[in-house]
Amino acid sequence: MSSTHAPVRSFKADALDVHVFASQPDLASYVALDVRNHLAETIARNGSAAAILATGNSQIQFLKNLVALGGIDWSKVTLFHMDEYLGIAADHPASFRHYMKHRVESLVKPRAFHYIHGDCDLPHVECARYTALLQSQAIDLCCLGVGENGHLAFNDPHVARLDDSEWVKLVRLDDACKMQQVKEGHFPSLEAVPPYAITLTLPALMTARKVVCVAPEKRKAVPVKNMLQGPVNSLCPASILRRNPAAVLLIDADSASLL
Repeated sequence: MSSTHAPVRSFKADALDVHVFASQPDLASYVALDVRNHLAETIARNGSAAAILATGNSQIQFLKNLVALGGIDWSKVTLFHMDEYLGIAADHPASFRHYMKHRVESLVKPRAFHYIHGDCDLPHVECARYTALLQSQAIDLCCLGVGENGHLAFNDPHVARLDDSEWVKLVRLDDACKMQQVKEGHFPSLEAVPPYAITLTLPALMTARKVVCVAPEKRKAVPVKNMLQGPVNSLCPASILRRNPAAVLLIDADSASLL
């Protein structure tokens, strides 16, 4: 790994490796290179790779850097995403399918990008369909972010289960989660945010052979502090990462400011 954008500090929180970077650009450059190398090595070893990607503003620069780096035979990569609003069309500007098509799929042409159909007629059937797709091969990589309420994907505190028996489920979004979507500019008001979503559960996300969590910016300082220094429980769903020796958390000086 190049030292150009190396972390300025590293430590462990239980089983979780944590790297702190001087700036968000340094973080994004480092994680893009790390993920590129992991996917390239997995393809070289196994002939293919499967990865789960996250949406959200925290992922934009990382994904842009990853796409620009090259060095991955994307025709051998199967991609998934981790959540989608219920009742939203694939071409809606706030749809996570729209985000992934424009930022990833259209640019790298993977072997397949399996999408959660948020506008399905039967949500529980869609959950079962997506579960079967996820379980049809090993997941080599999961890239995710942390919500302002400590969620991973749409596992908000009131619906998160650290020991969930399901892999994909229908959940109701809490107001803190919906307000983050409004503040990030994805919806004009709290009322405009769909009340329900389909999400991968915490255990499903943790099945990946490598889990990379990217959580920069000042607004993530409180959830980062809670996930690293509070109890491991569903009140801060991201705290589950501390139980996972295959996980790494990448934060910047702003999101590490309360540690």
